[in-house]
This record gives sequence, C-alpha cells and structure tokens, in this order.
Amino acid sequence: MSRFSVRMVAMMLTVLAATLACRAGSGAAVPAPVVDQTKATAKGKETAVVAGGCFWGIQAVFQHVKGVRSATSGYSGGTVKNPDYDAVSSGGTGHAESVKIVFDPSQVTYGELLRVFFSVALDPTELNRQGPDTGTQYRSVIFYSNDEQKHIAEAYIAQLDQAKVYPRKIVTQVVPLQAFYDAEEYHQNYATIHPNDPYIVFNDAPKVANLRKEFPDLYSK
Repeated sequence: MSRFSVRMVAMMLTVLAATLACRAGSGAAVPAPVVDQTKATAKGKETAVVAGGCFWGIQAVFQHVKGVRSATSGYSGGTVKNPDYDAVSSGGTGHAESVKIVFDPSQVTYGELLRVFFSVALDPTELNRQGPDTGTQYRSVIFYSNDEQKHIAEAYIAQLDQAKVYPRKIVTQVVPLQAFYDAEEYHQNYATIHPNDPYIVFNDAPKVANLRKEFPDLYSK
C-alpha cells in the first residue's frame, strides 16, 4: 500500500520542503555526542527505539548502519495494545510510527546511532510532522530503555541546542519505552522492496544517500 496514492497532492506541493527535511543537518554540522557509552570490548546486543516521521525512512537509514543487526518498523508511545496501521494513522492511539534498532555495542555506540538520527534521518525541529506527513503519529521521539540511554539522549539534545546546530529548538521527546509493537509485514523493508515508489524516491532515498556521504565509516551496504 503506497502512501503516495493517498497523499499525492500534498506531497507534490511539499516536495522541496520534504527533500530539505530529509537532508536536515549533516555529519559535518552535527557534532559527535560529548556524553556517550564506551564502545564494548566484546560483541553483544542492545536495543534502541526512535521515531521521526514515516518509519519507512528511519528503518532504511538504520539498516545501512554498521553494527546494526536489525531495524524493525512498528508502533510505540501510545496506550492501545497491539495497534494496527489504520488505527495509528487516525492519530487516536497515541502511538508514533517507530523503529526498533538492535545493535552490537562493540561496533556502534548508542550515541553514534543518535548522531545518525539527528543528522540524516529527520528534522528534529519539526513538531508533530516530517515533510509531507503530519500528526502526532509522526512526532520525533527517543524511547529510552534504561537510565544510561536517557542520560545520553538528554545530554546530546542539550549539546546540540546549546551549539545552535539547528535554526530552531529541537522538539524531539525523550520518554521511557513502555512497549513496541511490530508493524504489519507489508511495512517491513518497504524502502528496499519498493525503491521506485515516488514517496521513497522523494523522501527516503536521500536519507540513505546522505548517510553514505556524511558517515562513510558507519555506512554499510
């Protein structure tokens, strides 16, 4: 199911703005976090959950980050158990389209994942929207699962705001992870399976291209 068929007019009217949003920040402009976890000495598995607009693009970006074992599209942050896409899209569940990232902390740190998130995955100054997608289900959120993640995320946002990396204040929320629900199968790996979908071409492919350009040491085919 293509979002392009549903939002064609709105997207075409905001193509330029959406493209700029996809290119928000850059590896050179967004500094590495001062507060971060130390890279592990042995292989392991940790989980990060973030949200910022359509989950297709967020998933596509993190699937190309070295050290990421998997990235899964889903729903988080709401009160409804086992929500489906239609319910989340209505904006009535409280859930945001989210991505669960399972990563090896010996290869990539939580802070490095957040740097990618803020650099190429979204515009963190947009409130309840990203590009052509509007509503609380597209809000920008970092869902932390422990105190270390909370501390790193809050310190990084404060660092970026203080450095005035963006022209406006970051509105990304930092909230505890309560639950994550996998999205329907047709949403998984959508950008990879449908590279010619106009929505992917305009909104998400540029994010992956910017990841490759700005973070060549972190990019993985």
